[in-house]
Amino acid sequence: MRKISFSSRVFDAFNIFIMLLILVVVLYPILNIIATSFSSGKYIASGSVTIWPKGFTVQAYADVFKDSLIYKGYLNSILYAVGSTGIMLLFTSLLAYPLTIPGFAGKKFITIFLMITMFFSGGLIPTYLLMRSLHLLDTVWVMILPGAVGAYNVFLFRTFFSNVPAELKESAVMDGANDVVVLFRIVLPLSKALLATFALFGLVGSWNSWFEALIYLKDQDKYPLQMILRNYLFALDTNAIQGRVGAGNVAINSSGSSLDPKAIRMSVIIITMFPIMAIYPFFQKHFTKGVLVGAIKG
Repeated sequence: MRKISFSSRVFDAFNIFIMLLILVVVLYPILNIIATSFSSGKYIASGSVTIWPKGFTVQAYADVFKDSLIYKGYLNSILYAVGSTGIMLLFTSLLAYPLTIPGFAGKKFITIFLMITMFFSGGLIPTYLLMRSLHLLDTVWVMILPGAVGAYNVFLFRTFFSNVPAELKESAVMDGANDVVVLFRIVLPLSKALLATFALFGLVGSWNSWFEALIYLKDQDKYPLQMILRNYLFALDTNAIQGRVGAGNVAINSSGSSLDPKAIRMSVIIITMFPIMAIYPFFQKHFTKGVLVGAIKG
């Protein structure tokens, strides 16, 4: 067995210590949120809840799930996340693949056009006016279509597609396949790592989005879950100020029981982030390969 030097042991021990420190810093807030959501109001008000629930109760979750907007928000967020991510992957692939074809007539113009969009944007007001002109305001499409194509994604997809062996494409063309068949039956199946990586990026970005809903949507039935969470936070802060009882910080909820508004907030946060936390481990293994292979040519 290879002898490990003292300096290597010290370095490994230091790395382990740093990793454990980072783990504690990351896990503590999550555990505190979970514990608070399951704790009773008097313990939350006294600040005694850390990483373990005190006065265990599920009243906060019961109150939250009484609101029908939570269910609608879940369905809307799933629709927006899946729809926008699917369209992003499709249109980005359709734009990136022609840029890998030698002799493609519009390659230089499209590349320059995309690069300009990376440095300059119209801003919020012109974008809003554009959505209004396209009659997309207060529709589900305004949450799905605007992110269909991004210059950064196109360039990464182009680089990844360029690494697919040319012999595979040539053999398919010799068998009578056109560019559409080559893309969907050869290039994309060989790009699963890239697609999985950007699918997760798209899902997380869309799931956590609320500002677009604030600007473009008026109908609450179309609100995504994050927008409903935002409304909960503002409403509970207002109710907490108006509903103080005694010397404590325990507010009275709609059912008349003693419940701290913080428990409601934390329960809504858990409900909101649970789906992403559940699917994240299944995509994580694709991160390194998907991003690095798409960013390095050769």
